[in-house]
Amino acid sequence: MSTSLPTGKLHEGEYEDLLSLWSDLETALSLLLSKPLLIQDFPAKIRQLDLWLQDLVSHDNDAALYLMFQLAATSTASYSASHALVCATLCTIMARELRLPITERDSLVRAALTMNIGMTTLQDQLAQQRDNLTPQQKDAIQHHPLQSQALLERLFVTDSLWLEVVGQHHVQIADRVPLASQAPSDRLTRILGTIDRYAAMISPRKSRAGRSSTDSVRAIVGQEVDQHDEVSYALVRAIGLCPPGTFVKLDNGDTAIVLRRSDKANHPLVASLLDRSGNHRAQPTLHPTALSKPRIQSALARSAVTVELNHRTMVRLGLYAAQHNTGIHNLVTTPATLGLH
Repeated sequence: MSTSLPTGKLHEGEYEDLLSLWSDLETALSLLLSKPLLIQDFPAKIRQLDLWLQDLVSHDNDAALYLMFQLAATSTASYSASHALVCATLCTIMARELRLPITERDSLVRAALTMNIGMTTLQDQLAQQRDNLTPQQKDAIQHHPLQSQALLERLFVTDSLWLEVVGQHHVQIADRVPLASQAPSDRLTRILGTIDRYAAMISPRKSRAGRSSTDSVRAIVGQEVDQHDEVSYALVRAIGLCPPGTFVKLDNGDTAIVLRRSDKANHPLVASLLDRSGNHRAQPTLHPTALSKPRIQSALARSAVTVELNHRTMVRLGLYAAQHNTGIHNLVTTPATLGLH
């Protein structure tokens, strides 16, 4: 169905604010990660950013995913902050999906925000680098978890679980053991490790384009998502193989962007942007793939799609469709109560 935005139904300013708040959050995080020793009361500042992130995600999960995936897939500038924000957003959603205790949720998300603080400058540099790693760079990468942990201790982080997860976030934890039977530090390391690898794959670097969302999942969990691997299974269950903000090819030849999830995990609401000949559509055409054809044929990497998007319009279009279609996952707060003024 072809849908144009209604007048008077949604409050434009609030979604402009939502977009700018995500951008402001990334900028604030970038400052903390790049100049941590100059920040007064660093742990309190991270807690504030965590609360800010929770607020944005709680207003609208699908809008959060849309903006976060677009952020991850379109920029190699300030890669360290962008990657940390993507991981922390996914950890916030996963903590709810896995019903983690609030103390573990806090330690997990704050570890995601700071796990690479010991190599922020190098991580930004590597995102822009086309050449092979130097021996010095390889050494820095190998030792950065413990360096990050030590730096956080210097910055007066006293949460032992936060510190432990940062220090071992590249350690391989058994993924066939029930999460509930693992020690908290191992449980959170396992969750963060999976999300860290997934987020790194979808993000572009100068040396390579980001992968599609489904290629990223399959690179981590194989061709079939194994229910015995609780973390990978929960990740796909929570965000879908084609999450909001990612691009797909439809079986009618159109190129579309995913706007919102639906009650059927891999049949989201999409908006066609290009026809089978690659021509821009005059306006996005909505397709609730859970209800009717066309269906998703494959996921696309962002680098395969040459189209400029008005993200505010896309987010508002998805929200409007969700409010008027009971088959679309209704994880939204009505615009009048967003409180983003």
